[in-house]
Amino acid sequence: MTRRAPALAPEDRRAALVEVTLPLVLEHGRAVTTAQIAEAAGVAQGTIFRVFATKEELVEEAIDSAFDMDAYIRAVEALQPRRTLDETVTELAQLMIQRFSQVFAVISIAGHKKSPPRQNAEDWVRRISTAHTRLLEPFADELTLPPGEVMRFVRLLAFSGSNPHITEGNLLTAAEISAIVLDGSRRKGP
Repeated sequence: MTRRAPALAPEDRRAALVEVTLPLVLEHGRAVTTAQIAEAAGVAQGTIFRVFATKEELVEEAIDSAFDMDAYIRAVEALQPRRTLDETVTELAQLMIQRFSQVFAVISIAGHKKSPPRQNAEDWVRRISTAHTRLLEPFADELTLPPGEVMRFVRLLAFSGSNPHITEGNLLTAAEISAIVLDGSRRKGP
């Protein structure tokens, strides 16, 4: 027996459907079916059309959701400081790799015509910078660069290192990114 989803307000049902649709779109592309979506959401197929006019509308909203920075920012903000600088930077690099990998996958499905939404860009930058600084500030005396600069290099390597077209399929790991950045920005000696 299929699990039944709880009753939700239309805007909450819409958000729940978008959330379950994105992984299905990443797996099946635009060929994902409403039957697959309904099963993943635990609803009848007709429920989808109570909040979306068409399957294509739902798929487009799911694709748009992949570009929304809020989930990534919340994940970074939820991190707790680690015991070492290496652990902290590796964990941040891993979150970035996951984010960029998802975006690259969505772009390959959606095509290059799809542009990421730019709403909240200034707020996103401020929140990310604040979260990164909070996590790296305890290690500032170990670094030759400010935390923001360290994270700029992590971001650049995570972006390029998680793109299979740039790396020719030889993707960088979070540990490799952390080592490369920290070897170049860690204070040497006492």
